Amino acid sequence: MPTVTVSVDDDLKDRMEKHPEINWSEVTRQAIREKVKKLELMDELTADSELTAEDVDELAERINESARDRLDDEPT
Repeated sequence: MPTVTVSVDDDLKDRMEKHPEINWSEVTRQAIREKVKKLELMDELTADSELTAEDVDELAERINESARDRLDDEPT
């Protein structure tokens, strides 16, 4: 099995060491596995898409604007 090295900052390492019962390698493997599954699903869903990167950026901006507008309209 190949080896992958993951770097974490000192604070996170100290916090991890407070839980020696946890197999951090397995936690990392599971997180990577889940991320790869999501990326593969996204690739599958977008494989036949005719949208350009610019189209996606424009849609994202419209969604963000709409969300900001809704937040601005919420009563405080």
